[in-house]
Amino acid sequence: MNKSTFFIVGQHAVIEALKNPKRKVLNLFLTEESKKNIHRKSPNINLLNNVKVFFKNKKELDKYSTKENILHQGYVAEIEHLEKPVLKEFIKKKKDINIACLDGISDPRNIGSLIRSAVSFNIDGIIVKERHYPGESKLMYKAASGAMEYVNIFEVSNINSTLKNLKDKNFWVYGFDGNGKKDFTEIDWKGKNILLFGSEGSGMHKHTSKYADFLVKINIDKKIESLNVSNSATIVFHYLSYIKKC
Repeated sequence: MNKSTFFIVGQHAVIEALKNPKRKVLNLFLTEESKKNIHRKSPNINLLNNVKVFFKNKKELDKYSTKENILHQGYVAEIEHLEKPVLKEFIKKKKDINIACLDGISDPRNIGSLIRSAVSFNIDGIIVKERHYPGESKLMYKAASGAMEYVNIFEVSNINSTLKNLKDKNFWVYGFDGNGKKDFTEIDWKGKNILLFGSEGSGMHKHTSKYADFLVKINIDKKIESLNVSNSATIVFHYLSYIKKC
């Protein structure tokens, strides 16, 4: 387990980290008002037990977030990384599973927003390239709005070899592309599926797209060229969650 520490900011990111028994919160920097709010939101449990709390004013906390131009809302925490889940172990004995795979997506806000949607709609996990994954980004944690505590992030060294191995284990790989022949709602989303998303600008890498069994699209008005990748993912995740309940 990686014991290095880093800082996160924002009400939801910090409070959910405190709620997560698997997350080690070393130091907490709060305004007096944010401390009261923590107790209001969790009246039946003391989330500040066994945590070093330091009270600061808003200006003192600004130094933790001004560089990234984000609002701390009176909440800053120094935390340790969670133990990384192992993809090979996670998929064992699972029959119905949907995992998103991010190819070339590195913007922290997009990834954070996508993670928030994945947790909201019960996607089983997200595959990222470890070299491009901003694992200590305040922006990502803030955009995820607490969802970082509930998502399985599978960091891999090579996306292409990972997709190849998953295909060998009976996963279907669906690449989302504006030039796809079928709308994604025409697919029977049963069994083991990988939802492959490329970056907003260049899309999937050409070599990576070769590992897709099918290229599918989201039908949108022709006046609009494309959607932001996190918006696209949200539409897909919501649809999969809906049909699973039907």
